[in-house]
Amino acid sequence: MTELSKTYNPKDHEERLYQWWEAQGYFKPETMIARELASPEGERFCITMPPPNVTGILHLGHAMTAALEDLMTRYYRMRGFETLFLPGSDHAGIATQNVVERELSKEGVTRHDLGREAFIERCWEWKEKTHNRITNQHRQLGISCDWERERFTLDDGLSHAVRTAFTTLFNQGLIYRGPYMVNWCPRCESAISDLEVESEEHDSHLWYIRYPIVNADWKGPQHPWGSGRWSEGATAFIEMATTRPETILGDSGVAVNPEDARWQSLVGKMVVLPVLGRQILVVPDEAVLPAFGTGAVKVTPAHDPTDYEIGMRHNLAQIDVMTETGTMNENAGPYQGLERYACREAIVVDFEREGLLVKVEDYHHTVGHCQRCHTVIEPRISTQWFVRAKPLAERAMQVVREGTMRIVPERFEKTWFHWMENIRDWCISRQLWWGHRIPVWYCQDCDAVWSPMENPTTCPKCGSTYIYQDEDVLDTWFSSGLWPFSTLGWPDTETYDMQRFSPTDMRETGYDILFFWVARETMLSLALLDQAPYHTVYLHGLIRNEYGQKISKSMADAWKYDPLYIIEEYGTDALRYTLATSSTPGNDMNLDPRRLEGARNFANKIWQASRYILMNLGEGDVSPLSEIENNRLLLEDRWILSRLHQLTGDVFKLMEMCQYGEAGRRVRDFLWDEFCDWYIEATKVRLYDDRADKAIPRSVLLTVLEQALRLLHPFMPFVTETIWQALPQSVRRGEALIIAPWPVQDVAYLDAAAEVQMMLLMDLTRGIRNVRAEYNVEAGKRVAAWVAAGTLATTLTDREPVLVSLARLDAEKLEIVETLEPVAQSASVVVGDVVVYLPLAGLVDLEAERERLQKALANLENRIASSEKRLAGPFAEKAPVAVVESERQRLMEMQTEATQLQEQIMRLS
Repeated sequence: MTELSKTYNPKDHEERLYQWWEAQGYFKPETMIARELASPEGERFCITMPPPNVTGILHLGHAMTAALEDLMTRYYRMRGFETLFLPGSDHAGIATQNVVERELSKEGVTRHDLGREAFIERCWEWKEKTHNRITNQHRQLGISCDWERERFTLDDGLSHAVRTAFTTLFNQGLIYRGPYMVNWCPRCESAISDLEVESEEHDSHLWYIRYPIVNADWKGPQHPWGSGRWSEGATAFIEMATTRPETILGDSGVAVNPEDARWQSLVGKMVVLPVLGRQILVVPDEAVLPAFGTGAVKVTPAHDPTDYEIGMRHNLAQIDVMTETGTMNENAGPYQGLERYACREAIVVDFEREGLLVKVEDYHHTVGHCQRCHTVIEPRISTQWFVRAKPLAERAMQVVREGTMRIVPERFEKTWFHWMENIRDWCISRQLWWGHRIPVWYCQDCDAVWSPMENPTTCPKCGSTYIYQDEDVLDTWFSSGLWPFSTLGWPDTETYDMQRFSPTDMRETGYDILFFWVARETMLSLALLDQAPYHTVYLHGLIRNEYGQKISKSMADAWKYDPLYIIEEYGTDALRYTLATSSTPGNDMNLDPRRLEGARNFANKIWQASRYILMNLGEGDVSPLSEIENNRLLLEDRWILSRLHQLTGDVFKLMEMCQYGEAGRRVRDFLWDEFCDWYIEATKVRLYDDRADKAIPRSVLLTVLEQALRLLHPFMPFVTETIWQALPQSVRRGEALIIAPWPVQDVAYLDAAAEVQMMLLMDLTRGIRNVRAEYNVEAGKRVAAWVAAGTLATTLTDREPVLVSLARLDAEKLEIVETLEPVAQSASVVVGDVVVYLPLAGLVDLEAERERLQKALANLENRIASSEKRLAGPFAEKAPVAVVESERQRLMEMQTEATQLQEQIMRLS
């Protein structure tokens, strides 16, 4: 048995314990099988870590994921399941490329200066550096994953899986290439998916402009643009509003709602596009909102998703006026070469000069930004690779409807169906260098396009050697979408891990990437394996600061939300417990430092309680509880054992329902409020009495502590393992708590009568303590008491020493009887049919207390009179309503306090 130090210092134990766990092989499923702690034919549990991006350090979101996933893993490992928690990391195409390019810019070099191969080599160097840092941070969080199975989305095995998946879907016609409206990031020079676009609020303008209408009087401009006379002679105009004047140059039509009477006469007419003089058609389309602007809109099919659809319906030209970097191209006429926002300013000035700018209004709206670099995205038609999402989405909805895959909390199923029903084809190509290069080859001598499993040397159609591979790489989410099964060995379906652990059991992640990732995994797994990737999707919420604000790097105090800082300040267990228990599935949580302090205090509480128990075990072995006859157990023993087994049953049900936060809170409440504050205090009566039988309380204390540590271990692994290792060998189950069996409820210990009787004792103690506090009785002073207990007199008499100890009563002046006449000049405590009378003369100096209370009452009555006078005067009519209401509330509180003082004075009389 190891002696515990006076205080618990996490730094003394966490790294040592983690290294020992790993060295013993406890994280590996093979170890559990070899030690016969699990069976290869028995139940299993598998979860794959959401792979963090290799772009820096872990944040609180990663810590939340790690805490919850390791909690699940430890729980199922202790239940005897063959358990695999598989770690890994993501190459994070755009994010990593951006970071490496920023590093290169410090050297005055671009990726184009290096060339593709050299740049990719620099990305690998960055990956190695950040990967080691991220792995060490995960270890600090205490996650019990099998590091020998760690995977990376660009390693050989996963690259083979990506190629197999792409080629399979390509050959099935589910992947195609074509022109489409995409979200284009001018900074990344790449297409990005809808889910990689973040909407941000912008204060901007709405520019009202007008285009001249072609009629008998005016056929087109006779003067150059910028002369101030460009529209001279025009007699009719159509007015419209735009938030993006720079896209005027790509207009190929004007649209109006066919039901809008204001513009019906212009449908089919031609108008002249300013600057370029191009004649464009006015078309009717129901997509136009009559209430926006003037009800007429310019149509730029190459630079707006809605305009793209309108253009397709009316066969309007798609004119791209920007380059890949967001500068104006040759189609922009005199504005060619200008950056898009510089063009906006210039064209507005020119419109005003030409008399075509009607007015400018302030306008607040949302604008899409690249999730990775925060550049404003540009809708743009581009030839890209796509996955046909509709047929895949149908099956993804089906598995949720059938219950094959459940989402926790259930309310997110509605969101799942809405998104799947409105899904668009998934753009999977990115104009990057870092990532999985698209495995498609083209022949220069014929029109062959194919996707082989091995790199080809000749064209399969014409035999030509003039072939080349597509330059683009795949969207990171394509490889991440294969994660639940590619990490287990797929496409080799005969590996042990694939046979044993596929499909996996759980996907735990934030609700914010339900469609970024969970949807991709589900659709790809169904398409490639004909099965859902996992049985359950558990969604946690976002972590905000104590004021409910989103935590960002720009915050002045962002440092205090760094997981490593929190671990240094409070310990890993405090962070893990706080993250696991401070929210419910799918709901955001506010990370209040007081919660972290509370969790640290909880760790210290159970440490001190354990230290007290171990110091009071005495010499020799402690008798196992199973060897003690039940009739030797006293009320408090039967009560705590009943509460322990009630807790064990409740926690099991909560864990099975994925209510992990509530399970952790229940364990904490039991240990702190019931075990430490009541049972341990009650046992001191026997442990400190040389005449008492100490064997029973020692046995019960150890039994309850050991079982409670097992319940708490998934939430606070380090402090529980440290304490557990210090317990006598006779009560420990196995060599380590991490592999000890999960507690099982024994209904034989459930004792409703003991719980009722002990609750009476506790309520009486609370009542007596409240009276002592009310009269400021010194903590060490023992007071007299008379108890009218009715039919419970025998029960209270049997446990009189406990009541005396807990309530600080004078044993020689304590009388417990069945009936008793009310006692004058006493304070009373009533619990059910039991009444306790506490003589006031024994609590306070009656005369001095009466004088103090009367002075307080007189002062309070003066304040009440002043408030009543104020409310009866002009104040009540002239002051703001809120101020008057506040004064009324204050008066009511003072009146209540005065009543209480009067009652206390009466009791003293």
